[in-house]
Parts: sequence; C-alpha cells; structure tokens
Amino acid sequence: MEEATIQLGNKIELSGFSDIDRQSMTILKKIIGNYVNKMETASKNFEKLYLRLKKIHDKKFEIHAKLMDNGQAITAESTDFNLFVCTDSVLKKILNSFQ
Repeated sequence: MEEATIQLGNKIELSGFSDIDRQSMTILKKIIGNYVNKMETASKNFEKLYLRLKKIHDKKFEIHAKLMDNGQAITAESTDFNLFVCTDSVLKKILNSFQ
C-alpha cells in the first residue's frame, strides 16, 4: 500500500502523516517550518526535507528524516510516545549535523 504524501511548499515532503488530526498537524507544520528555516541558513544548498512517520503498536511514533543538502543525504531517526517530542528530536539531530 502506497503511503499518501503531503507537500509543504516545494521543499518539504511528509509521508505517513495523513491520519494526524488537524490541530496536531498545525503544530507540526510550525515545528517543521521553524527547523527548516534554521536548516536553510546552516546548510550549503538545502534541496529537500523528507519526513516519514510510522506508528509502532498504535502507541509510539517513529520518524525517519532525510535532508538533501548539496547532493548529500543527511539522515536521522527518533522514536517517542509524544509525536511533537519525536518530531522535534529528529529535526534537532539533522540541524546539529551542521555544527
């Protein structure tokens, strides 16, 4: 089964997020947008950010992130019971790879 993808602008692609409720999605977009702004500043040539969400036993969230920067892939993953903590954690890992 193909996962539905959600495009946020032309540089962010989310998959596995289609069953997240509207209020949570609004918060996620703000978290992701803030990190993307920082990543664009820190990266050489920000191309695209991919986030893939998987639910584990309907309790835990696992997010895999891949940032394409100047032809290079930077990846990270995070698992947490809280979707927002998980998202923040995985994006922080990607951003910290520029330090």
